[in-house]
Amino acid sequence: MTERTSFDFEALTGRERYKLLIGTVVPRPIAWITTRSPEGRVNAAPYSFFGVLSADPAIVAVGIENRADMSFKDTALNIRLTEEFTVNIASADLVDAMNVTAVAFPPGTDELVKAGLTAMPGHKVGCPYIKEAPAALECRRFMTVAVSKSREIVLGTVVAAHYKSEIVDAERLYVDQMGIDALGRMGGHGYAGTRQQFDLPTPSLTDWMAQAGE
Repeated sequence: MTERTSFDFEALTGRERYKLLIGTVVPRPIAWITTRSPEGRVNAAPYSFFGVLSADPAIVAVGIENRADMSFKDTALNIRLTEEFTVNIASADLVDAMNVTAVAFPPGTDELVKAGLTAMPGHKVGCPYIKEAPAALECRRFMTVAVSKSREIVLGTVVAAHYKSEIVDAERLYVDQMGIDALGRMGGHGYAGTRQQFDLPTPSLTDWMAQAGE
C-alpha cells in the first residue's frame, strides 16, 4: 500500500507553500515579459507563474511578486502605468540570456542590452518584443487581481502575436512545437526542455466503450 504525506496549507508559511507548489506544478511555462516605462525605458524579466486561460477572448495570466519591501518590480509598475506588456517565449538556446534578465539589476536597467538581445518595436503596443525569441504575444492589461500585499495576478488580452516564420504555418495556424523548443520551469533552479513529446488522441465514447468491452 502506498503511503501518503499530506500538508495543511493553512498551517504553512508562504515560503513553505511556495516550495511545495513549484515542486509540484511542473514544468511551468515561462513568460519572458518585456515592458516599457512611461519615460521609454525598456525592461525584461522572466516569470514562471504563467498560463493561458482563454482563447475567446485571448487571455493570459501572470503572477508577479513584489520586492521584499513590498515595492513594485519594474514589470508590475510598468504594466500598471502603461497597461501594456509582451510575453516572449524563451527557447532552450536562449536560457543563458533569459537568466541574465532575471538578475536583480537596479530599477531602470535595460536588461535586453545586458543580455545582448534585440528589442523589436511592438505592432499594437508600445513595448518591444524580443527579436531572438521564437514567439511573442503582445498584450494589453485586462485586469489586475491583488491577491495579497506581496503578489498580484495580471490578466492580459493578447492583441498580436509574432513568430519566427520557419516555426509557423500561417495558413493552417499551426505552430511547430519542436521548433519553438520552449523552456519549462521546474522546482528550485531547475529547467526542462519540451522536445520529448508524444501524441495521445482522446477516444470518442464509442471507441472507449469498444476498447473497454462495455
